[in-house]
Amino acid sequence: MKFLNYTFFYTYVGLVVLAGFWGAFIYPYLDFIYLFNLDVNSLPEYAKVNLLSQYRFLRALELGYGLFSLYFLKEIFSKLKYNKVFLTIMGLGILSRVVSWIIDGAPSHLFMFFLSYEAVGWAFIFVYSRKIGIYHVSR
Repeated sequence: MKFLNYTFFYTYVGLVVLAGFWGAFIYPYLDFIYLFNLDVNSLPEYAKVNLLSQYRFLRALELGYGLFSLYFLKEIFSKLKYNKVFLTIMGLGILSRVVSWIIDGAPSHLFMFFLSYEAVGWAFIFVYSRKIGIYHVSR
C-alpha cells in the first residue's frame, strides 16, 4: 500500500510540476498543438494573447500546487489539515474533469487516462492516509 501511495503521489505531483512549469514558462504552444489540436497562431491576436495569458496563469497555479505538495510532503502524510488540503485540491481537479465530461462531452482518450489515473491515485492516497492514522479521531 505504501509503495502504491507514493508511486501515485510522486507521478501525479511530478507531472503537475513538469506540466505547470512547461506550460507557464517554456512553450505552451506545444500543449495547444498536442493536447487540443489547436494552432493558437490561427486565432485573432486578441484571442491568442488572452488565451495564452490565462493558460500560463493556470499552469503557474498548477506548478505552485505541485511545489506545495513536494515542500509539505511530510505534513501531507502526517497532519490532517495538510492532507485534507492536498486531497481537496486534487479532488476538485478530478471533479472538474467529470463535470466537463457531463456538460461539454467526452474528452479524448488521453484526458480520460488523466481522469482515471488521478481518481485511482486520489483513492490510494486517501486510503493510505486513513491506514497510517491521519484520519483517526480520538473519542
